[in-house]
Amino acid sequence: MPLLATAARPEGILRDQAQPVLRTGDLVLRPWRESDVDAVVAAYADPGIQRWHVRTMTGEEALDWIESWSRYWTAERAASWAVTGPDDVPLGQVGLRQVDLFEGHAHVSYWVRPEARGKGVAIAATEAMVDWCFGAAGLHRLQLSHSTANAASCRVAGKLGFALEGTSRGAGRHADGWHDMHVHSRLRDDPVAGR
Repeated sequence: MPLLATAARPEGILRDQAQPVLRTGDLVLRPWRESDVDAVVAAYADPGIQRWHVRTMTGEEALDWIESWSRYWTAERAASWAVTGPDDVPLGQVGLRQVDLFEGHAHVSYWVRPEARGKGVAIAATEAMVDWCFGAAGLHRLQLSHSTANAASCRVAGKLGFALEGTSRGAGRHADGWHDMHVHSRLRDDPVAGR
């Protein structure tokens, strides 16, 4: 059955290029490396990251997690960047999940290690990735979801210009049970305050 719409973005837009290194201020967003294993293990040992991302990691699991990102990039299904400071040690992560090139959209994720919180790292790094998504990658829509109990993530979404669209009831499974999830989105042509 022929489709009546054309793909928003062609296949190959990701896999036919290397994952880009993005820069904003003193932050560098780069692909994950095997040498980042200890930083990933430390991040997932943090109770805050465990609470919202619902997992811990051993060194072996962290290595598998790191290695999976190149496969996801090649499959054009997902992407993740290590957010580093001047010392090249990962301070956090920003990424895309559920990439759909036909529809031109993806879901945004982020986390920041405790020592980098409250310094604007999540906002600056995610904004750099969003700029790349709407610019070079040509995506149309980005969505962001978080537990309604995660006030910090809600503030980040708002500062990034992601409009709150609503609440998905009981949509997130966390260690303490089901959570309602806020759904935010931003379109490529949305005006963003201060920009």
